[in-house]
Amino acid sequence: MQNTYQFISDKGVFSLPGAADYSDLYFPVAGECGIKSAVTPTLGGDCKLDQNTFLLEPVSVENLHNNRNARNFWCHIGTHGSWSATGNSAEEIAKKFTDLADENEVTAGFMWQTVTRTSRKYQLSAQITSFVPLDDPMEIMYVEITNTGNMQVRFTPTAAIPVYGRSADNLRDHRHVTSLLHRIRTVENGVLVTPTMSFDERGHRPNEMTYFVCGYDQTGEAPEDFYPTVQDFIGEGGNFERPKAVVKNLAGVPAGSAYAGCEAVGGLHFKERTLAPGETAGYTIMIGAVRKTEHAGETILSMTAAYRKAAQTKAAYERMKTYWEQKVNVSYHTKDRRFDRYMQWVSFQPILRRIYGCSFLPHHDYGKGGRGWRDLWQDCLALLLMNPDGVREMLLNNFQGVRIDGTNATIIGSKEGTFIADRNQITRVWMDHGVWPFVTTKLYIDQTGDLAVLEEEIPYFKDQQAGRGTKKDAAWKEQDGCWQRDAAGNVYRGSVLEHLLLQNLTAFYEVGEHGHIRLRGADWNDALDMAGERGESVAFTNAYAGNLRELAELLTLYAEKTGKESVPLNRDLFVLLADDDTLYASVQKKQELLTRYTDACIHEVSGQKMTVSITELVRSLQKKAAFLTGHIRATEWVTDEEGNGWFNGYYDNHGRRVEGVFAQGVRMMLTSQVFAVMAQTATDEQVAEIVRSADKYLYCDAMGGYRLNTDFGEVKMDLGRMFGFAYGEKENGAVFSHMAVMFANALYKRGFVKEGHRALDALYRQSVHFETSRIYPGIPEYFNSRGKGMYHYLTGAASWYMLTVITEMFGAKGCAGNLMLEPKLERQQFDLDERAELFFSFAGQSLHLVYENKEHKEYGAYRPGTIRIDGELWDYSGGEKETRSVCIDRERLKQLDFDVTHEILVELV
Repeated sequence: MQNTYQFISDKGVFSLPGAADYSDLYFPVAGECGIKSAVTPTLGGDCKLDQNTFLLEPVSVENLHNNRNARNFWCHIGTHGSWSATGNSAEEIAKKFTDLADENEVTAGFMWQTVTRTSRKYQLSAQITSFVPLDDPMEIMYVEITNTGNMQVRFTPTAAIPVYGRSADNLRDHRHVTSLLHRIRTVENGVLVTPTMSFDERGHRPNEMTYFVCGYDQTGEAPEDFYPTVQDFIGEGGNFERPKAVVKNLAGVPAGSAYAGCEAVGGLHFKERTLAPGETAGYTIMIGAVRKTEHAGETILSMTAAYRKAAQTKAAYERMKTYWEQKVNVSYHTKDRRFDRYMQWVSFQPILRRIYGCSFLPHHDYGKGGRGWRDLWQDCLALLLMNPDGVREMLLNNFQGVRIDGTNATIIGSKEGTFIADRNQITRVWMDHGVWPFVTTKLYIDQTGDLAVLEEEIPYFKDQQAGRGTKKDAAWKEQDGCWQRDAAGNVYRGSVLEHLLLQNLTAFYEVGEHGHIRLRGADWNDALDMAGERGESVAFTNAYAGNLRELAELLTLYAEKTGKESVPLNRDLFVLLADDDTLYASVQKKQELLTRYTDACIHEVSGQKMTVSITELVRSLQKKAAFLTGHIRATEWVTDEEGNGWFNGYYDNHGRRVEGVFAQGVRMMLTSQVFAVMAQTATDEQVAEIVRSADKYLYCDAMGGYRLNTDFGEVKMDLGRMFGFAYGEKENGAVFSHMAVMFANALYKRGFVKEGHRALDALYRQSVHFETSRIYPGIPEYFNSRGKGMYHYLTGAASWYMLTVITEMFGAKGCAGNLMLEPKLERQQFDLDERAELFFSFAGQSLHLVYENKEHKEYGAYRPGTIRIDGELWDYSGGEKETRSVCIDRERLKQLDFDVTHEILVELV
């Protein structure tokens, strides 16, 4: 058995022989009409529209080997037996780990999976392709059964899809009782399930959904009859792996039958078929749901008729493939072709996150499908690189979740710009949430040059939470709505700039006893959640210092480009612009100032605006950034007995420093180093020392690179739940991809290219080493103590990995809307022709960037020399010729023809 997958196209298509012989493999298959499926090599997994609308039974990763009720397609072959084309039969399972088992292989691309299974006993082969069509809310299984023997085969095919048809909450909450709500009927081409009502934590309400399993054979003929209920399909004493209806080839019920109050199955019993040697029979099986109960049958019949014949299904499949391949409009070319193809999947993962949110795949068995606050901003990073159209509106919508106290809504609606008040009165503030909006907005402005976005005025979110989560606004009522109002009762609107200032300035003042920003509910590491009173995050104090510094730089650019000398801001926030050295140095005075501000706007704001000099504002931001940076440098650098140094990043709930040398051993956390490096708190000399220390204490090649922390050797109940996890798992010492990628990004930005590449390369090599990682192509959330990839696909690491490869490794980045080229490729990354290439979009143009390294130079020894655009020599200013970067004016790019790909050839000298 081949124990790894192989890429078979530049579009990321791969194949894995024996895929069904590996545990926990699953693949995302989804569409734009709401269907979100997880499909295993044996067609296990589930299918859903949202948390309350599961077509198939919800599964967690453990269910993948526990459950029997998977999608199935049976071939009853007279007295010879019954063959499961998916491998989900008692007979086939009994052959596991023997030479008698079926051969199987998975081939997959963006949003489609094909499973091939061959039976020597039955002389049959099945090819089952799963995909979601572009236009309809359904998952399609296109099944082809081929006679691989020398004699004709007569068989009766049956598709069997158990229909769950209700909320995930009902899995353990009234599972049986909610089956009593089912009304099941058979129609011309399938089985329909329409519950009378639904009841869960939302209350009792009329049902709006009709679930269906319908099918046709390749000629467009419907099933002969049906098995619509689980009880009748599996039979007394039977189960889904040996169902009596299939084993005995029992007659089903005709169209027009009806049942009530039982579990449903889409059992489609087709007429007997005879195949000559080499002949193939095809079947289209459709699993879907429509938001309609009255006349649902007619709607479903009309919808499914579009896939009645095999040719129609295949055409829909090809349209789907083209659609998703075009969504990934970046591609890479280096010496390592496997890396280039791997990057196609990394680039596709942010699209999966947009569709699935942070839920709805087997490892992601938490939440209800929505994205978190960080996700809103970080998923935009990849969109800015691949499909920037609409990102401006998305950013403006996202900013509407910011409260006037600088915190933000944590319950995010399914539509853009919708945020929901927390009716459960659960208050939690993540102290890092104010960091990410500026990071994304800065990238947006760099990529587009759209400084005017800073002037756009948008409302603030409002609910009962006030005082940065420390108080309740007793005057607020739900009927008041979710927008902040002024003294006159009008919805108050502030600029994007004002929103950014509030988020970062309020954080500046919310400090703990050591002068660093309080940890509160947690920071990026959600599992640092038990130090709400005295905990401090030095790590993200670095991040806020970096934001304040870069925000000052952005305002300087804004003044230069617009000619404006002042900006209007909410009069109430002027208190946050105080510049006083004694204030900065006093924890108590900072806290008191913040309280004065939040108390003043606990229910309403004045609504009055005043202008502030940009020069004064820049000076204030720079001074605050310098104070934070200086304070951390002076107080948080720690060393071991050998002189290895790094930054402490946290204080626990007893007010004690977390990192350094302790009786239990050395304690070091990667997050603490990432933001010290990225925010330029660490000097170049300190960056080098941090790398040495991280290599000594955190790096584990067998696990994919840099662990999140060393083993603290205790369950720290005064810091976070992560320390209750086994070491090497999840947030406690696993190789957490997101932070490892951000470490690489920070190192690249600081000019530590070899070190940054090593961090990226370690993650890549671990990911594609299937023998250990046991995941399909892409980057997982983390690698556990065994090196296995966990929580695949839905991770912000993908956006950051893609961002780092494009903007740092290839050095193709925006700079105030212009295209800067600053390659940071190592010599080993150029191909045999000494070329490295990137296909990407910028300024509305499709670009093919080519670096030629004919002199075989290593990074640090080369710089951009001759540049040609579409073969024409481009002359740039003399001063730039002595630097490692060159800037191509946006207007120059916009003069090029659209709808064609333009080559930018850069000779490195």
